[in-house]
Amino acid sequence: MSKLRLGVIGAGGIAVGRHIPAFQRLKEDVTIIAVSDVNGERAKSVAKEFGIPHAYENYHDMLPEVDAVVICTPNKFHSEITVKALEAGVHVLCEKPMAVTVTECQAMIDAAKKANKVLSIGFHYRYMKESQAAKKVIDAKEIGEPLVVRVQALRRRKVPGWGVFTNKDLQGGGSLIDYGCHLLDLSLWLMGNPKPVEVTGTTYNTLSKQPGQVNEWGNFDHETFNVDDHVTGYIRFENGASMLLEVSWAANIESDKESVSISGDRGGLEVFPFKLNYAKHGMLFNSEATWIPSEEDPGYFQAKNFVDACIKGTELVVKPEEALFVSQIMEALYKSSQDKKSVQL
Repeated sequence: MSKLRLGVIGAGGIAVGRHIPAFQRLKEDVTIIAVSDVNGERAKSVAKEFGIPHAYENYHDMLPEVDAVVICTPNKFHSEITVKALEAGVHVLCEKPMAVTVTECQAMIDAAKKANKVLSIGFHYRYMKESQAAKKVIDAKEIGEPLVVRVQALRRRKVPGWGVFTNKDLQGGGSLIDYGCHLLDLSLWLMGNPKPVEVTGTTYNTLSKQPGQVNEWGNFDHETFNVDDHVTGYIRFENGASMLLEVSWAANIESDKESVSISGDRGGLEVFPFKLNYAKHGMLFNSEATWIPSEEDPGYFQAKNFVDACIKGTELVVKPEEALFVSQIMEALYKSSQDKKSVQL
């Protein structure tokens, strides 16, 4: 294959804000030839804006014309469209989360194996320079074996007031499945993707169901709000490691906080901003990297890795089997909150 023919399914914000610009920068290896959206006029508008030759209302009409697709639809449709594309012999990059349920995720993996096609998931936090730096340090065993991981993905009064983010039927959840999944995936990847064995979680939406909302990211209907705006969780892994997780769209905190902190048996690190903490020579040290290479947009690296995997067989940074772990934990967190007890995996 000399040049990848790419189609984009779903013409919303993530398609025009990240994926289309990123893939168009890789013009030596890929050409975006089509975009589809259930809103046909939206598809035509985006195609015209980005100089894409074809626009479709039905993605099925696109599949015979492309070698690969990027799926940017609501979460409910991720698995169905992915399986159909793979069955048509088309490589797939699907936006996060992988799917709404673990069963749907497994169907995607099975379809990719059967078709012998590339399937990756859009967890772009792995491509951030701080994440790449942390991965190098951890893989070099500089902090030893990860023991305790603390993850915070907290926003102050920033419920997305656009799109379908607060529609449980279409998205499957709220702050956890939309935002928290990124830092959950990143943490699991940095830990070496250990197997989760027990999950305890509590979900909330009390704050966002109150009238008179103060919200920085637009308006939403508090009366119909039925997804989580705050989630806490505790995850225990087969290797003895554990994770403390807190996610929110609407926390009553001083300011937003995005943090991954990993304590190992020889040292520790913070990912954002990247720092190392360790004890040595009878002293305690905190160190910062004065320079980390690459100011490049992580969306570009994500697109390049996918294209290289399709054309050259390059190893994927985000493998579907790893993304399934993320969905498995999220599903267990929701079930634990509903049943008010821990979930054994």
